[in-house]
Amino acid sequence: MIKAKKSLGQNFLIDDSVLKTIVNHIEINNKIVLEIGPGTGNLTKYILNKTPKKTFVIEKDDELAKKLKIKYPNLLNIINKDVLDVDENSLFDEKVVVFGNLPYNISTEILSKWIVNLGDNLWFEALVLMFQKEVADRIIANFNSSKYGRLSVLTSWKLNVIKIMDIKPSSFKPKPKIDSSLIFFTPKKDFYKIKDPKNLEKITRIFFNNRRKMIKKPYNQIFNGDLRVLDKLKLDLKLRPQNLSPKTYLKLTQEYEKLIS
Repeated sequence: MIKAKKSLGQNFLIDDSVLKTIVNHIEINNKIVLEIGPGTGNLTKYILNKTPKKTFVIEKDDELAKKLKIKYPNLLNIINKDVLDVDENSLFDEKVVVFGNLPYNISTEILSKWIVNLGDNLWFEALVLMFQKEVADRIIANFNSSKYGRLSVLTSWKLNVIKIMDIKPSSFKPKPKIDSSLIFFTPKKDFYKIKDPKNLEKITRIFFNNRRKMIKKPYNQIFNGDLRVLDKLKLDLKLRPQNLSPKTYLKLTQEYEKLIS
């Protein structure tokens, strides 16, 4: 019997109805599929039943990777590594569909990595990913809401996002203490071009560090009180970080990049 490892954020999805919902959300027949954290292979089984052209799985746990190889001989391309150490862009020569019950402890780090590394040559067609509900709410939050923040801005920059469903702890083994949410992502065909995504991360970090306070202090910290940018973007310094749209943060990033170039 396999025991979930808390250190790896493992909670195995065991609910067949949820597993079917996940795999039925997008057509994968004759497509390349990547599954993140397959664990005991519960979702993997349903993926293989949909006859993808090729199936890759990334599983960090050595024991689970070995068991998957035995359970599905010659059916999987198993990558026994930490997903954060994998260069997905170099793995595939065509777009893939990605499924993942992401480890709760690194889920935002995984998503952020993919967005930051998502150049003009998109490596995935769609993502169907599981997050703890609190994180999912932050991902899909609109500006002017309390859950809106850095993750909302970063995600909406390059991705279209739809929440599919919420999932109760009883669908997992062991049961987590919180609800989860399943989210569907597709890349945007057009998005704001900035020179370095790290600059967007920096801008949003500085602004949201004091999310309850007015934006005057972070604005002055970045632009040294330059009124030209303020006038150009028609910003009110009495607003709070959650009142600025994702587009405004992207424009601020563009202005910042002009300043440092």
